[in-house]
Amino acid sequence: MTDEGKLESRPSQEGLDVTMLTISMTLLKKLLFLFPLKVTNQLPEKDDVEYFGLNTELTEIFLYLSKWICPPAILLEKVLEFLENSLLRKVCPDTHIGKAWEKREKREKREKREKQEKEKQAKPLISLLPFVPKLVSQVPDDWKSRLLQAFTEAFKDCNHDSALKLACLSIMEEMLVPRQDVMYLDPSVPEILDFQIAWIRELPMLLILMGAKNPSCSQVVLRLLLRLGQRSLMNSSFAWEYDNMQFSLQPFFSNQNYGDRSYIPFVKLPRDSQELSLCCLFYFSHLDSLLLKAIADCCLCPHLEHHVLFRIIEVLHSSYKSGHIQIADHISFLITLLSSFSVFPEEIYPVIESDVIILNRKALKSLTRIVQSCLSEMGDNSLVFQMLEKVILEQMSQIPPLDNVCAMLRMLITLDSKSTIISQQAFISLGNILPWYLIDIVHCTAEEDKKVPGSICSSACCYYLTPCFVLFDKSHELLNVVLKTLRSWITKSSLACLTPDQTRYTTEISSRVDAVVSLLQLMRKDDKIWQIVSSFKAEIDCILESIIVLQSSKEISMTIEERHMVQCALGRLRTLRSGKQSV
Repeated sequence: MTDEGKLESRPSQEGLDVTMLTISMTLLKKLLFLFPLKVTNQLPEKDDVEYFGLNTELTEIFLYLSKWICPPAILLEKVLEFLENSLLRKVCPDTHIGKAWEKREKREKREKREKQEKEKQAKPLISLLPFVPKLVSQVPDDWKSRLLQAFTEAFKDCNHDSALKLACLSIMEEMLVPRQDVMYLDPSVPEILDFQIAWIRELPMLLILMGAKNPSCSQVVLRLLLRLGQRSLMNSSFAWEYDNMQFSLQPFFSNQNYGDRSYIPFVKLPRDSQELSLCCLFYFSHLDSLLLKAIADCCLCPHLEHHVLFRIIEVLHSSYKSGHIQIADHISFLITLLSSFSVFPEEIYPVIESDVIILNRKALKSLTRIVQSCLSEMGDNSLVFQMLEKVILEQMSQIPPLDNVCAMLRMLITLDSKSTIISQQAFISLGNILPWYLIDIVHCTAEEDKKVPGSICSSACCYYLTPCFVLFDKSHELLNVVLKTLRSWITKSSLACLTPDQTRYTTEISSRVDAVVSLLQLMRKDDKIWQIVSSFKAEIDCILESIIVLQSSKEISMTIEERHMVQCALGRLRTLRSGKQSV
């Protein structure tokens, strides 16, 4: 067959001499009357498959020879019918083969045998698939439609982990994405486009079904998706379909249940397949918020390697800069990562191979730096700050773990500038949040002093205190509000007002007193902050007076140990107030 779609003979120097041509024509004449070879009645079913394989080989020979010779039209018609019926699994429906297959479909108890038979039948069919793209580009329109329909049904009907499915994917790629300027199908033809769209819509579910169970097939699907994404830049019909595909891809990044276990398909894939998946994201002209939410959940999976998490952020930030993600959605995605990232003590390691990989604080610190870098590239700091402020404060008001609060505070101070003004509502919220955050730091420091495994090292306290100090330096009044809140915690009347959640580390008045004084000692280690604290001498005096009142109170029952703790805290605070404590 020529590129123009006509069947004709070609010069012998292209591969066949005159003798071979003569022999070929003779064989074709015989084939004209015999093809397809029919089986006699009473043959066992295994012979049906053998005849099918023989007819397949004859078809393959015919299609190969047709490059050089012009076969009779009636023989071409027979071959096309055989190919169509093969794809539809209706090989020679008027013969014993077709009847045998119909019978087998009704035998539910023999599923295993059917599967083996289908695999055996698929092997010869796979050898015919490479001829399909060129055939559909050359045959008349009626046959073009019939072959494409048969191919589509064959693709949908075969098992997702079969060799036939993999072969169909390879042929599909040829018919969807032209190579070396050879385009077998013209998507501008509506009927052709309908078939191509049908194929594209099958790919996301196929990818989810394959998952990590068949990584080689998953990689083939991902490569095809990537090439489709690249081609969508030049084809508006493909672009629309490619964008819609992201809704079907959400389960790929979400937790899926498989019997008694569950996992995220993306997370289970090999690293190179994960990279292909991420590259596919870049070609969506607009990334929907629902897909971003699914990706965020995937990022928080404890089984996801940290460098893959960082790569995801890199790809999505590139998409944002290219205009594919709305700024509000991108900010929401970044905040979700920092507010929900689970941190476990670095000292804890898996005991056995099946244990979950424990995330650590270093990973969150790296994540925080990456998010800060992204924020600094998002445009006007004051505008970004306004969008960020409310969402972050809502997250922090839910009292997340210490490390997550620190990460979100660092997001805020990243955008700190002369033009960045904390709103009144944010001022009030921070006044309520920061005291608990600061006491958390004190608590973790105390644990370290007691050699409790997994607590924050004392030398790392500055990392957690720094965002607060930055805010205090910018707003002295905010520091004053925090000091007043701390003072209120150690008055007699405040004890009955605290809710169970708020008394997380201060269920006893003595421990609250100790925590507040310890916090002031930590502040004393920073000269700049202590200078600001010293300007609120009246508040420090009120804290000191409240401790003295508590110490002498007969209304609050304390053990000897607790009274000793309060006495020691009072002594430390007096030393601080007198300015005699060394930094």
